Amino acid sequence: MPYGYTGNILHIDLSSKKHWIENPDENFYRTYWGGRALALYYMLKEMKPHTDPLSPDNLLIFATSVITGTPAPAIPRYTVCAKSPLTGAQGEAEAGGWWGPEMKKAGFDAIVIKGSSPTPVYLYIKDGKVEIKDATHLWGKDTGI
Repeated sequence: MPYGYTGNILHIDLSSKKHWIENPDENFYRTYWGGRALALYYMLKEMKPHTDPLSPDNLLIFATSVITGTPAPAIPRYTVCAKSPLTGAQGEAEAGGWWGPEMKKAGFDAIVIKGSSPTPVYLYIKDGKVEIKDATHLWGKDTGI
């Protein structure tokens, strides 16, 4: 695998509470080397054109680039992408901070989430291990002190 990638794309289906890991080949990464390109590839590949943005068929994608998590200064960037309810087109945000590099350290270049859980859940991801955990004990709580 080229330097800068883990070689793992995590797919999560909240409806079935299952996950799987895709291992694209080196050519895939040479073609889609940025976070935005990775996210758009999966939106076009896995989502039907007229998907309702508020339906469980919409995807939520977190993707890193080749330099996320490297020693390059000011580059811990990642992309978050989904179909926008406002425009009906692809909506995307670029962000900085430690989330992107930590996702790489956990072993993933991108996380593709689909489906909807009937109960509150959260994703626990650490060192390449993935769990979909019950979050009912967190429901209704806030982040204030």
